[in-house]
Amino acid sequence: MLWYHYVFGAVLILASVIITIVVLLQEGRSSNLSGVIGGSSDSYGGKSKGMTNEKKLERITKWLIVLFFVIVLAAFLVFLFV
Repeated sequence: MLWYHYVFGAVLILASVIITIVVLLQEGRSSNLSGVIGGSSDSYGGKSKGMTNEKKLERITKWLIVLFFVIVLAAFLVFLFV
């Protein structure tokens, strides 16, 4: 194996661990759904002010997954043609 196989492997493992941690930091959707069904005392105005931590984590997760996909695609193309 060549040196860049190890580099791509290490980057992909690191990215997958970071994605896993960010996903585990997020709250489940069921907590939001139970608040709607059971009746929640939170007002809509209080929730919509600014960007919440949950929205930030969702945005970070989306970008990390796109980055992960690009790295996998690049690794595939490098391994295929080099």
